[in-house]
Amino acid sequence: MKYASLLCLLSLVLLAATCRKSDKLAAELVDKTWLHSYEEDAGDTVVYRQNTYEFPPSRGRTGFTLESGGVIKRYEIAPTDGLEEHVGEWEQVDKHRVQVRMKPESNPPQHYEVEILSLEDGVLKVRRLPVPGGQ
Repeated sequence: MKYASLLCLLSLVLLAATCRKSDKLAAELVDKTWLHSYEEDAGDTVVYRQNTYEFPPSRGRTGFTLESGGVIKRYEIAPTDGLEEHVGEWEQVDKHRVQVRMKPESNPPQHYEVEILSLEDGVLKVRRLPVPGGQ
């Protein structure tokens, strides 16, 4: 019993130390809807802004929401010009990388990582990274 309590306490301390590293990023990134601001893309840098931003007129914008429980909702342009939601899972690999695994029924199913280049003043800049064995 004594060792179980000690192990539990050690686990909580390690979890707290791990969470602190990404708390600021998570607070700014998670539970918000991000839409592609393709006008601002440069090279392999993809730019997203929160859905509350006043975007210029467009024929549609893709985007995503990272939920705090590890669920990603990706929004793609539907055949009827609305948005179509696809669900998957996300995990923060390290301070600047997020891994995404879309469900097999999403179109197309994908497994990829993104590198977070910056997140300042409501502007998220990322670069998609290849995943060995991914799609």
